[in-house]
Amino acid sequence: MKIIDLSSEHESLYFNCLEDWSEEMKESGDHKCRWYGRMQNQGLKVKLALDDNGKVGGMIQFYPSEYSNIEGRGLYFVSCIWVHGYKEGRGNFQKKGMGSALLAAAEKSAMESGAYGIAAWGISLPFWMKASWYRKHGYQKTDKNGMAVLLWKKFKNDAVPPKWIKQKKAPSKSAGKVTVTAFIHGGCPAQNIVFERAKRAAEEFGDKVEFVKIDTSDRETFLEWGILDALFIDGKSINTGPPPKYEKLFKIIARKVKKI
Repeated sequence: MKIIDLSSEHESLYFNCLEDWSEEMKESGDHKCRWYGRMQNQGLKVKLALDDNGKVGGMIQFYPSEYSNIEGRGLYFVSCIWVHGYKEGRGNFQKKGMGSALLAAAEKSAMESGAYGIAAWGISLPFWMKASWYRKHGYQKTDKNGMAVLLWKKFKNDAVPPKWIKQKKAPSKSAGKVTVTAFIHGGCPAQNIVFERAKRAAEEFGDKVEFVKIDTSDRETFLEWGILDALFIDGKSINTGPPPKYEKLFKIIARKVKKI
């Protein structure tokens, strides 16, 4: 196994979260590419894990907490770590130590950059991005927001534990129309799929539906709302993990339109 920095050779693969084989991933648009272009100037680091045959099987992205959705001083934040686990496409690379190697490489890089510590997030339930996995690697819980657990590992004694930046307000409904409000920052292809599906579904209803895009890649916009990626229909939050099917979103909007 080998850990390398992202280069132009693998950028397209990275933009698709290693799922370049997936038809669903093609729905995510170019948001990740544009996000990457912006974040390169804000300290974004991306590393890939290669197996003994040189095939990419895992990835991790992390960047200064000042550009993340947490409150933290002098920290790096792991927004995503993913080892490809599907039989389709690249095949299953999990249970081979790639995740641990990627996390160790990120910690080393953050420490060499002079960071006070490194934070990450996980889910409290036993599926993707498990919080328990980070705890096994020496991380401690500092905050929780629903099922999203914030954890960290400090490098310096005077490091301050991070906290989630939580939702500050919610979008409202427009009079006489169904309002679809989509928050997007671009860094997560799964959430980019949600945005694209919601936009496409909303457009099917013409002027009966107002589609509102809120670009949280703009730091001030994110801090105003305290929401990174989300979807609201008439002010009601829609679960976006995993991304709801286009047909489901269409039906939700259609029911709302009938009530106008």
